[in-house]
Parts: sequence; structure tokens; C-alpha cells
Amino acid sequence: MKRNILFILFALTALFVQAADTLSVVKTEADSAYARADYATAVKLYGQLAEQNLTSDVCYNLGCAYYRTDDIAHSILWFERALQLSPSDKDILFNLELARTKTIDKIIPQHEFILFTYFRIMTNWLSLRTWTALALLSFVLMLASLLLFWASGSVSVRKATLSASIVLLLVCVLSNVCASRQEDLKQTHASGIITAPSVTVKSTPTDSGNDLFVLHEGSKVEIRDSSLKEWCEVSIADGKVGWIPKKAFVVI
Repeated sequence: MKRNILFILFALTALFVQAADTLSVVKTEADSAYARADYATAVKLYGQLAEQNLTSDVCYNLGCAYYRTDDIAHSILWFERALQLSPSDKDILFNLELARTKTIDKIIPQHEFILFTYFRIMTNWLSLRTWTALALLSFVLMLASLLLFWASGSVSVRKATLSASIVLLLVCVLSNVCASRQEDLKQTHASGIITAPSVTVKSTPTDSGNDLFVLHEGSKVEIRDSSLKEWCEVSIADGKVGWIPKKAFVVI
């Protein structure tokens, strides 16, 4: 029995190592293709990597490769996916904004309360995993500070540990709020990128609906209702709302 278990573990380990080696080879080939300006091959190879191991680096590289092929819609799509995995990465943000300058639609976002803007920016400073780790670490350190406060007989130490506990409590609460906000956005706030050359936004989910406005490839839409089979209700940053065919966009 033990021999069978060891054999299975050995076989699984060998499979994992082989898979890792294969991914490493594909990435090397993709990087090489990109370096020699064979961007079509780079897109294909980075796409294979994304199917097997979706990381922010792979998404970012795929976005760059699509950008080089002038496929701006898919470039923006993959930069947005990279940004979801690493929301504070400055290189991703820069290249995403650079790709957006190539789009036809120049959508001016609705004005929002300044505190909401600051909170949104702060939430994106760190990834969900980092916010969660920070919340846990600050909570543990807060407990340690409180224990030291109760155990110490020195007035200066008690003052310092009490102050540290208060600060750590605030950090813990803030980190939990930011982590919760990011998780909520991932679960309930779906968005997509228009990949069709252009799409006419309708007032109702039918071809006979009134034409409201036109969106072009690369524009970002927020998904409001995707319950229908072929149509989806979307909104854009300036507040406009309407219906478009699902085949006109790809979910981020």
C-alpha cells in the first residue's frame, strides 16, 4: 500500500515538473518571438501560456504583443485582465492608457464624489491577496501589542503599545475594507471590451430597437444584465445605457 502511494506521489511530481518545464519552454519561445518582432507568433504562444497559467505577467505580455499587431481591442482586453491581477502595477497602467489613446471613442467619465475617487485609487494600490495578508499581519501584531500592554509595568511601554494597537487596528480595518471591495468587484462587477469594429447600442434587446449611440472596438462597457441569450444591457463611463449583442464584446 505504501509503495503504491509513493509511486502515485512520484508520478504526480514528475507530471508537475514536466508541465512546468513545458510552460518554461513555451515562454522562452514566446519571448524570443516577441524580441525578433514576430508578434503573431508571440500572440499565439502567450495565448497558450494564458490557457495554462494565467498570471499578470502573461496577460501583460499578451497585451503588448496584440498592441504590436495593431489589435488594440484585444490589447486593451489583456491589459485589463493583467490589471485585475496586479492593480497597482504602473507598467500595466501606463500601457493600458497608451492603448486607449488608439481607440476611436473618447468617453468622458461621469463626475464622482472626490472621496469615492480617492477610495477607489487606494483600493487599487495593492492586490486582493496583499490586502488580505496585510489585514492578517496587522491583526496579529495588534494582539501582540495588546498582550505587551497588559504584561508591561512601564508607563512608557504601555503608552507606546496602546498607540501601536490603535494604529494596527485601523490598518486591519482598512485592509479588510479594501480587500472586501476588491472581492465584491470581482464577484458582482463584470465588464467587457468591445471587439467588433463597431456596434450600435439599442434601446431594447432587439435589432428593431431604437439606435442610441455607436461604440467602436476597444471601448470598455460595464455589464448590467446578461440574462438574455444573445443580448446584454451595458453602460459606459459617461452614464449612457443600452443593449448590445453579446458577440460584440469579450468579458474581461
